This record gives sequence, C-alpha cells and structure tokens, in this order.
Amino acid sequence: MSKKMMSILLSAAIGTTMLVGCGGGNGSTTTSGTPAPAVTDSAEPSDSAEPAGGNGYAGDLSLMHFSTSEESQGNGGSDGFRTMIAEWKEANPNINLTENVLANAEYKTQIATLAGAGDLPDVFLVQGMNVKQWAKEGLIMDMTDVIAASPDSANYNEAMFTPFKDESGKIYAIPALTGGTCTVVVYDKQMWKDAGFDTFPTNWDDVLKAKDYFSGEGIDTIAFGNGGKWQANSCFVSTVGNMYTGKDWFQSIIDKGGAKFTDQAFVDALTFTQDAFKSGVFNADFNAITNEDAREYYISGESAAFIGGNWDVSYIMATLLEGNAEKYNNIGFATFPTPANATGLTNAQNIGMGFGVAINPKLKDDPEKLAAAIDLAYKLTGSDFSNFVASKYALSGIVKVDNVDLSAFDAVTQAFYNYSYVDTNACEIYDSYVNGAVWDIFNTELQDMLNGDTDPQTVAEKTQAAYEANY
Repeated sequence: MSKKMMSILLSAAIGTTMLVGCGGGNGSTTTSGTPAPAVTDSAEPSDSAEPAGGNGYAGDLSLMHFSTSEESQGNGGSDGFRTMIAEWKEANPNINLTENVLANAEYKTQIATLAGAGDLPDVFLVQGMNVKQWAKEGLIMDMTDVIAASPDSANYNEAMFTPFKDESGKIYAIPALTGGTCTVVVYDKQMWKDAGFDTFPTNWDDVLKAKDYFSGEGIDTIAFGNGGKWQANSCFVSTVGNMYTGKDWFQSIIDKGGAKFTDQAFVDALTFTQDAFKSGVFNADFNAITNEDAREYYISGESAAFIGGNWDVSYIMATLLEGNAEKYNNIGFATFPTPANATGLTNAQNIGMGFGVAINPKLKDDPEKLAAAIDLAYKLTGSDFSNFVASKYALSGIVKVDNVDLSAFDAVTQAFYNYSYVDTNACEIYDSYVNGAVWDIFNTELQDMLNGDTDPQTVAEKTQAAYEANY
C-alpha cells in the first residue's frame, strides 16, 4: 500500500481505538464444536492488481470467510470477494494473509464458536443480527471513523449499513458481498403459459388455480427447501410478513418501538404461511430438503417455479446456460403473489447485505497491523469490488456504480438486475437484524409449524418471549 494510504489508515485506526467498547460476557455467542483449521483456498490474482511494494506493515494477518472456490462458481459476490483477496495479496507481498475458508453453514457455526471463546480472527465476516450483541461484548471494532475516512465513503449506499449499527448509531462492519434478494420467484415462462398464465400470478388465489393444472401433469407448482430451518424465515416469511404488517412494523421491532411478534398482523402472516404450505402448492418434502435440493427440482422440470435467494438464481442461471439453453431463455422472475387478506407491502422482495467485514479490536495494540486490516476491508468492499460485480455479473455492492451498462448482458441477466434493483419494492431481511437467539427460536418453531406440530399463535408467543429475553 502507498505511504499516503498508510497515513490515512493510521489516522483512522488511532481514532477507532478510542471508540472500542469494553469486553463483556459470553452472551449468546457460544456454539458447540471446535474451530476448523485454517486452510488456503485463494483465487488466482487478476491482471489488474498492481503490487505496491509492501510499504507499511509486514507480518501476519488472518482472514475468515465463506467464499470457497466451489461457491464462487456462478456466484458473483463470492467470485468478486475472492478476486479482491487475490489482488490485495499481490499488492501486499510483505503481508502473510492466512485464510480460513469454510462453507457458509459451517462458517456461521465456527465464527460463533470463536466469538464465544474470544478468539476471533483479525478480519472476518459478521452477520448483522449478531452486531449489537458482539459490539456490547467488545468482540468487534467500532468502524464509524474508518467508514467515514474510506475513499469510497461518498458513494456508499447508506441504507445498507443499518444492520451493522448499534443503538447509538455506531457502525461495526462494512457491508460485504452483493446486495441481493432473499425472496425471488423463479419460474418457467413456457410452463406457466401452458397452464394458462402469460406471467406468474400476482395473487395467491391464481397460484392455487395453477396448482390444479400442474398436479394433473405430475409437476410441483413451486419448489422450496427448508431443511436448514433458516430458509422459511429468510426466503419466505421476511417478505410475506411485510405484506401483512407493512415496513413500519418491523422497523419498530428493530427499534424496540412497541411492535410485538404477537401482533395480529404478524400472526396472520404466519397463518397464511402455514396454509400455503398445506395447500399442495409446494413439494411434499419441503421441510426435509435444502434450497440447493429444491432448485434442482426446478432445473430438472419437476417443478414449474422455485423460491429462493439471489445465490440460488446465480446457480440456476449458470447451470441452465451450460446445459439447457431453451429452459434458460424461458426463465422469468416475479415477486411473491399477494395473499387475499394482506394489506401491507405489495410487489415486494426482501433485499440487503446480511454480512459485513469486521475487524478484531485487539488489533488496536498494533496500529500498523490495524491499518493493513482496514486497507483489506476497503479492498474487499470498495469500488474495485462493486465495479467488478457490476460489469461481470450485473450485481450491486455497497458502493454505488452509476450508469451500469446492461447492454453486454443477455435478456435474462438484465431482467434479474431490474427485478433486484429497479422494478420492485424492497423490504428488510428479518434475520439480518435483531439477534440470532431470537431467530434460533423462531426458525425452529416455524419449521415445527410447517410440519403441523404447533400453531401460528404459539410460534408468535415463543418468538416474542425470545425477543424480550435476548434483545
């Protein structure tokens, strides 16, 4: 890194060390299991990186993330993240960057284990729902001044920082990877045309009508997988809930402004969810399989549509583009159809950036190492990353990119860009906020409800109790 950049970063680092909170107890961060060993799993550096000669810090720096080489195949955010790591390593040859790279689900478990032990790496990804608790425990560094000093600060999408703030407004991470939907309906245009619909229905009653046709053809209407328990929350209820409650209700939940999970509008959303999964619209094994399994049903033609996140869309598009061009060209995108008794948000999809790059506050004892960590955080989230994913994948990072040229992309990619960032109403992703202990209860109860083992009112009451106890 240049001497000028080092000077800027050192100034930011010194300011930041004055704002770091004191450590607390274990809170809700302890998870069973032992940390996985560090592994080297890096992308090759791109030709655009220019070595800076290793000015400044020389030594070790640790980074933990979940952008595995497997995940980066067809996943623009992970590909961009790995590319930025490779460029930064080439530009800083005197820094030994040790990567601990885990699959997403394992990452969440292991980072919580390390947090519980007070042994987090130097730089890592933190979920928004853990920020307030980990900040109270002194596990993550206050990055408010670092963000203000960023060379990209004027072009940040400020709305994406909300999950990474504490009650006072201090910011503890820079949003990372790409801003993407968690609830998109991917549908086969031709299959729905055969069922009598020119586009995917905008209301739920028409979906039920389509089910009769698809059932007669031996096809599931919509594929879904909730085997990990989080999918029904992130990829279904987060959007359906806003369709019943409106956005102000969840903002009140975040702000502790008086809204409750037992409020009738939210219970109504849960009731609709239970009825929807009882209706036969979805594959019978939805609660036993994952989203990865469910999207294969769509790819193979066993279902006429699929509900999942932007990462699923990337996989579906890459798979069909390579193996089934006709089905690829028939991909359509739609928001979740409006239930008859929903009076909240319409044409809705939940979108955000659920993870952010955080820094271990222990680095304040070594200002040059801290400056290197900040420089890495800038690289992983900054304009280089945003321009990379915009130009290669038509995706959006935390830094705004003006006048994205979509002309280089095919019609399907352009349609998904417009779905994600232009043509729909955005709402919050529930589990990017509040506290993981609340969602642990909710996700388990929700899966039980979909199995028929409990009812919406009980789910709401147990979630509210977890909210009052943990947030």
